[in-house]
Amino acid sequence: MAKQYETVIGLEVHVELATKTKIFCGCSTAFGGAPNTHTCPVCTGMPGSLPVLNKQVVEYAMAVGLALNCDINQYCKFDRKNYFYPDNPQNYQISQLYLPICINGHVEIETAGGKKNVGIHEIHMEEDAGKLVHDDWADCSLVDYNRSGVPLIEIVSEPDMRSADEVIAYLEKLRMTIQYLGASDCKLNEGSMRADVNLSVREVGASEFGTRTEMKNLNSFKAIARAIEGERARQIELLEDGKKVVQETRRWDDNKEYSYAMRSKEDAQDYRYFPDPDLTPIVISDEWIQKIKDSEPEFQEQKAARYEKEFDIPAYDISILTASKKMADLFEQTVSLGANPKKASNWLMGETMRLLKEKEMEPEDITFAPENLAKLIALADKGTINSTVAKEVFEVVFTENTDPEQYVKEHGLGTVSDEGALRETIEKIVEENPQSVADYQAGKKKAIGFLVGQTMKAMQGKANPGMVNQILTEILDRK
Repeated sequence: MAKQYETVIGLEVHVELATKTKIFCGCSTAFGGAPNTHTCPVCTGMPGSLPVLNKQVVEYAMAVGLALNCDINQYCKFDRKNYFYPDNPQNYQISQLYLPICINGHVEIETAGGKKNVGIHEIHMEEDAGKLVHDDWADCSLVDYNRSGVPLIEIVSEPDMRSADEVIAYLEKLRMTIQYLGASDCKLNEGSMRADVNLSVREVGASEFGTRTEMKNLNSFKAIARAIEGERARQIELLEDGKKVVQETRRWDDNKEYSYAMRSKEDAQDYRYFPDPDLTPIVISDEWIQKIKDSEPEFQEQKAARYEKEFDIPAYDISILTASKKMADLFEQTVSLGANPKKASNWLMGETMRLLKEKEMEPEDITFAPENLAKLIALADKGTINSTVAKEVFEVVFTENTDPEQYVKEHGLGTVSDEGALRETIEKIVEENPQSVADYQAGKKKAIGFLVGQTMKAMQGKANPGMVNQILTEILDRK
């Protein structure tokens, strides 16, 4: 009988915090910018420069820790992690090994297999490294230190996950919680959320863990799921062939759907950690923790419960709208501007989600203002534009955040409700389509649909559909 294997997965998730300045200096953390323009002597590791801790980093780390049910270490400090790499200007990284800010947390996830808790071993604060840019044309590597010193928290889970589904559910829960807190935008494509996957396999029923590998370079949930399946299969194949799994760091190539070894995995002693002599320990008072607790936002579960009471919208819509803080905010702001909740929800669930999928965007990338969605809903409600035109105008609102009232006016897209003009066009259409008229009179009521379509075409889609139907029925019944 073939052996059965169980996958054991733990994650190290790095999250870039949404502070305006870096963790130990006043340089900007803005994404992009010409190489090496967001830098100073501190974040480029110049001799004699001294770090000064950004208080907001500590507050964000505490807020995330509390939201993930962690204990806060009220006495914590920074350590130096020594390694030599071109994107690491000081030849050490300031991190936390011995006394991290948060420990012993958990999050509840839900998959098709039901609910379970995933343990959080610790959350620590650290600085990001720079970025190496490999120039194949010139056959050289360049380094950009803009990202050096950007504040990170690293969320280290326990090895509690057993499948790609559980990993994705865990990451989605983390991302949603952190976005609700406003601690990070968690954009995987911009690197503000990055996950390293520690994975091993063992025979079902075994109590000992297998040898684990760590996979890096995972910048989308799909890539993470594929990497887990690929690495699981690779390790099982090695064991089946009587070979050993080597503890190492591997890089996942999502195009080839294959991982390859980068380096043997270092242990903590290889980094020669020691307390950072330039930074004093952080002492966190009970009052400070309470202040962070008091400023917690309304999280997804509470928001969903409130929507159920306040708005007459389906539970499925509520779950999608509240899964993203950006969508929830857009919905609430649109409703507060006078839009009907069900209609606001329909526009977000329908056209907005369609365009996001089409353009491969995240809800966080939405740029249109709730005012413009509210105006569009009002135009459609008043019959100023019909539903076909409303969808066309929404596409422009979505991409350019255009004022729909102005756009409709400038492009002459208002619904034609002039009975005289409509009657004249409809009489002509009826005259030109005797077969459809005959079908209608023979009891085929569906034939009216064709005539409505021809009328809309003749009116360039701008006729009031209700009036078209009314006038057509009247003319056909008179014949």
